[in-house]
Amino acid sequence: MKTIVYQKSKGLTDAQLSYCPGCTHGIVHKLVSEALVELDVLDKAVGIASVGCSVLSYNFFNCDMVQAAHGRACAVATGIKRARPEAIVFSYQGDGDLASIGIAETIHAANRGENLTVIFINNAIYGMTGGQMAPTTLLGQKTTTSPLGRDSKLHGLPIRIAEIFSEIPRAVFVERVSVHNPRAVRNAKKAILKAFRNQIEARGFSLVEVLSTCPVNWGMTPVEALRWVEQEMMAYYPVKTFRDGDADEKA
Repeated sequence: MKTIVYQKSKGLTDAQLSYCPGCTHGIVHKLVSEALVELDVLDKAVGIASVGCSVLSYNFFNCDMVQAAHGRACAVATGIKRARPEAIVFSYQGDGDLASIGIAETIHAANRGENLTVIFINNAIYGMTGGQMAPTTLLGQKTTTSPLGRDSKLHGLPIRIAEIFSEIPRAVFVERVSVHNPRAVRNAKKAILKAFRNQIEARGFSLVEVLSTCPVNWGMTPVEALRWVEQEMMAYYPVKTFRDGDADEKA
């Protein structure tokens, strides 16, 4: 008799992931799906797929999914949550989607204290469209639109999303995590579980920023990309809990 030690989460479909070799989107998909199953909310979960590399996430998560226009994931999520408050609604967004075209929708959802869970993937580059500079691209980092490296005088500083959202009174939980090694993956899982528990308990807006890799557009091997996250990205984007408490109604 065989004993099942490990198997794919029931929160994922049987569709083959379409991400590039070494991309850590797949790891985050696994963590989100496991959290939904462990919290027993998969059957009432509604995910919002953003525009970017994760645009096809509606094929991978084994729950109801909605495709939003570029940057409008939190606006769509707000509408669904208000119409179906019993649903567990989450958005899954990259830095090109959330930190650029969708930053207004996301900030205002947080400012209103919408009871949502936002999973934000920060890989410091536009992946799907060919490796252009993103709002989160590091100083000196070379991209197709910053071939000499990001210059603060020309392009401004990389945006620290978690730090910005931690200053919003009704954002009850903001944490930045990484998935560059097993220990980091375990910590990321805890943060994602926390973000969904907050929604189940109707505590308000939660955002988990995940430092992720893009080996192809970074011009690195998967191993080099994981090392770059630890040595370069985490130096500018510290992994920590920025906010974990009740919404400040007085502010």
